[in-house]
Amino acid sequence: MKKYTINAKNKSLGRVASEAAAILRGKKEVDFRDNRVADVQVNVVNIDEIIVTGRKTEQKTHKKYSGYPGGLKFISLGKVLKEKGRPYVFKKVVLGMLPKNKLQKQMIKNLIIK
Repeated sequence: MKKYTINAKNKSLGRVASEAAAILRGKKEVDFRDNRVADVQVNVVNIDEIIVTGRKTEQKTHKKYSGYPGGLKFISLGKVLKEKGRPYVFKKVVLGMLPKNKLQKQMIKNLIIK
C-alpha cells in the first residue's frame, strides 16, 4: 500500500480536495484501472489551516434533509464550518469529486484527515 501525505497549510480547499480525489482514484499510479480501487492511502495534515477564499462562507450552501416533507434546509458553509468543523467539510468535498458508484465508499475509507 502506497501512502501519500498532503500538507493543506495555506492552500485552497478545492485544490487540496481535487489532489486527494485524484490520488484516491489511482490516477497517479502506473497501473490505473477505472473499475478497481487503488491500493493507496492519503493522509491530509494541517486541515485546520486550510483556506476558504472569497465570500464562499456566506454564499455556498449545504443541504440538510430531515426525511419529512418540507424538511429540506439550506445552511451556509460558514455555519457548517462552525458546527461540524473543517474535516467534515473536506470529506464532503472529496466525496463529491469521486465517482458515484460502488467503489466510492471503498475509496473514501482510504482518506485519513488529521
